[in-house]
Amino acid sequence: MEVTLQYFDGCPNWRETETRVLEALRLVGAPATVLSLQTVSTSEEADRLGFRGSPTVLVGGVDPFASPSAPVGLACRMFRTPAGLAGAPTVEQLVAAMR
Repeated sequence: MEVTLQYFDGCPNWRETETRVLEALRLVGAPATVLSLQTVSTSEEADRLGFRGSPTVLVGGVDPFASPSAPVGLACRMFRTPAGLAGAPTVEQLVAAMR
């Protein structure tokens, strides 16, 4: 399994997402070394990557939380969670995406 956390500098939620991804990896029995971090710095790079906002979690190269209608670009991202909108997916949502 390969997991990539994409973010842009200044995003207030990417560190929390990183913590949750690491916990989810532990829960599914995957080593933390499968996580790579990728900074997205320009609008052109966001377009090329199909970056739907920060933070973005890719599992096997796929964004399991992406809405097809979500815009691409350098913006903060919100996730639908059981508790409402949040700046990061829950550990449980990440575990489900990794299974």
